[in-house]
Amino acid sequence: MPSALPSAPPSARVISIANQKGGVGKTTTTINLATALAAIGKRVLVIDLDPQGNASTGLGIPRAERRVGIYDVLFDGMPLEDAATVSTVPNLSIITSSVDLSGAEVELVTSERREFRLREAVDKSALEYDYVLIDCPPALGLLTLNALVASHAVMVPLQCEFYALEGLSHLVRTIERVKRAFNPDLDIHGVVLTMFDKRNNLSDMVAADVRGFFGEKVYDTVIPRNVKVSEAPSHGKPVLIYDMRCPGSQAYIHLAGEVLRREKRLSA
Repeated sequence: MPSALPSAPPSARVISIANQKGGVGKTTTTINLATALAAIGKRVLVIDLDPQGNASTGLGIPRAERRVGIYDVLFDGMPLEDAATVSTVPNLSIITSSVDLSGAEVELVTSERREFRLREAVDKSALEYDYVLIDCPPALGLLTLNALVASHAVMVPLQCEFYALEGLSHLVRTIERVKRAFNPDLDIHGVVLTMFDKRNNLSDMVAADVRGFFGEKVYDTVIPRNVKVSEAPSHGKPVLIYDMRCPGSQAYIHLAGEVLRREKRLSA
């Protein structure tokens, strides 16, 4: 019988941002959604579960300062509160990734309760957040499995390109298997269309296909292709801090509003 959903932090909603395809905007969505939620007073924790560590870089945490992180939580039993680093964004903290995480998939294979490492850390945490957002690696391996087992819901960024839906059925099947085996209440929170180019008919066609496939699960907000969104990580800032008035920033603000409205309906 699967055990109950994560119970700590007590008030936190845990959402994984996942897609096994790379380059679809997972990290960009994670850090900018987190920033938008933090800007309206929500307490947010980002967990950088990708060995590339791009979420850590995007929130301005230099590699030299990542002395502890999610590897220490998964393999050394470090409490989340001891691994969290306060970012420069008010109300927003991050548990960083590091190069040590690159071998985690292999190490987890022989670990006891390997699927539950992150969930157990969340259960034991004394931290209190409104949202915990997990930036998953671009693969459906044991790290992503840990994220899904620890989460209440999954957000799926989907690039507006020709092969957008290719492989997505694999992710959906994985989510269904996790629900059956480990986490019965896990659900897809929503699908967010990224890198939308309104000058390109293909973007409209892909959006129509995705909405036809997922229906109301697709957020109304689409994230446009925007040079400021691409530039911001090189400055170690979310685009909302780098240029709040650009179209990309405004889109993430609208997405945060949609997320909160869905959350309100779910809790009603």
